[in-house]
Amino acid sequence: MEPSADGSASDRRTRHAVRRLEFDVDWPPGHVAAYLVEGEESVLVDAGTHEAHGADELRSGLAAHGYEPADVAHVVVTHPHVDHIGQVPALLDAADPTLYAPAGVRERFTRDVDEHAATVRRNGREAGLDGDHLDEAVEWVVANERRDRDLLSVDDVDVWVEDGERLTVGDLTLEPVHAPGHQADHLCYGATLGGDRVLFAGDMAIRPFRPVALHDGFGDGVRDAIPAFYDALDRLDEEAVDRVFPGHGPVHDEYADAIDHSRRSLDRLLDDAHARLGDGVSTAVELAFHRSDDPTRARYMLPEAASALYHLEATGRATSYLDDGVRQYDPQ
Repeated sequence: MEPSADGSASDRRTRHAVRRLEFDVDWPPGHVAAYLVEGEESVLVDAGTHEAHGADELRSGLAAHGYEPADVAHVVVTHPHVDHIGQVPALLDAADPTLYAPAGVRERFTRDVDEHAATVRRNGREAGLDGDHLDEAVEWVVANERRDRDLLSVDDVDVWVEDGERLTVGDLTLEPVHAPGHQADHLCYGATLGGDRVLFAGDMAIRPFRPVALHDGFGDGVRDAIPAFYDALDRLDEEAVDRVFPGHGPVHDEYADAIDHSRRSLDRLLDDAHARLGDGVSTAVELAFHRSDDPTRARYMLPEAASALYHLEATGRATSYLDDGVRQYDPQ
């Protein structure tokens, strides 16, 4: 399978070709990718960002390969982050594609929003947020979840995809692998194209960086982000993959190195968090701001920081206690 000039890959031995569509985003590395798999029925893996320019980028990206939104027969979602589901409504409006999404999203997007907000508030306070900062964080999380529920409505999903259940999508066979950590419901999709094993990886197996461990944000799963990420890497490590089509960064054939890089990055995260505990840091908020002094970026990294500290305690490298609702950590 040879890469084409636009970073996609075309396999001349079969009718399939994989075409990369890019959408601009405001965070590193500045883009998110979706992939069009050509065939008797065209398949789009992920659907770009929701912002106004995303609609233009969807149309122009498809047009570059002789398609328009109405030609997309199937839309397959790796995970319900806004930069991967943003143009789902536009695609549904353009035609009637079959929509596939991870099964875990159904429960997530039908849970009681007020109960989730209360959980976020409790966990945010435990991390060290207070006052207006805590109120703004809860409002931001709730607004984002409402937006994402509108973009990927559970009523629009035709097929809820379960981990490990082989999936026939048009004339393409996909093999989903549950890969949480970055997002709790995240699925990667393996396939064989022209004798090569490929992986539509979403936000896993990225080069040259590790995706942040958001998992469930400050929901009930905040304690699980780091162990879930390690488990996902172990599961992915069992897959034989020749070429990776990631949601960010370049298409690459360095699958094993990407998995190893992410694992070592998690190790460094935990080691650094442990070292910071011995250097005056005692809360998740303090750890997040140690890692970035940019408030927006620190807020984005806060769930990962909280999960890292939870994991240090769970593995005997730290102890903690609650002080006025804030969890304070000491190194061990």
